[in-house]
Amino acid sequence: MARDNKRERSNREPIKRDFEQKVVEIKRVTRVVAGGKRMRFRALVVIGDKKGKVGMGLRKGVDVAESVNKAVNAAKKNMIMVPLINGTIPHQIKLKYKSSRIILLPARPGTGIIAGGALRSVLDLAGVKNILSKMLGSSNKVNNVKAVFEAFKKMKTADQLRQARK
Repeated sequence: MARDNKRERSNREPIKRDFEQKVVEIKRVTRVVAGGKRMRFRALVVIGDKKGKVGMGLRKGVDVAESVNKAVNAAKKNMIMVPLINGTIPHQIKLKYKSSRIILLPARPGTGIIAGGALRSVLDLAGVKNILSKMLGSSNKVNNVKAVFEAFKKMKTADQLRQARK
């Protein structure tokens, strides 16, 4: 009787994830304790829906899989909306975060994502189709990703830009 009430697994559709994820960096880190060195892994993960919603997570774990899972959960809690106009950003922005400096410029359709390293992952998962960018200063992936997120937070929508011009 109990078997009749159970759903058959073959009829269910596979669970679709809302967000795509990209592991930007995995680093082995150590901590010195009385018995020697304790090794852990630090994962930097960016998730996004390619429609303007993007998040990042940076977490540590005993093994790589654990640290990536923790980082994905942290990224889901740290989501922001990116204002997009026709697949690009609404205006130019220059930003300094710690020793990393980035420049983001809107681009014409067909340009693509002109970005290097960690910036490309974030911009792609955010849904930006056309953009010009430049990383200056530090090549630290964590600081460059955080700099892009700070730039996205400071970005104004088209309506806010019109209000500012009046």
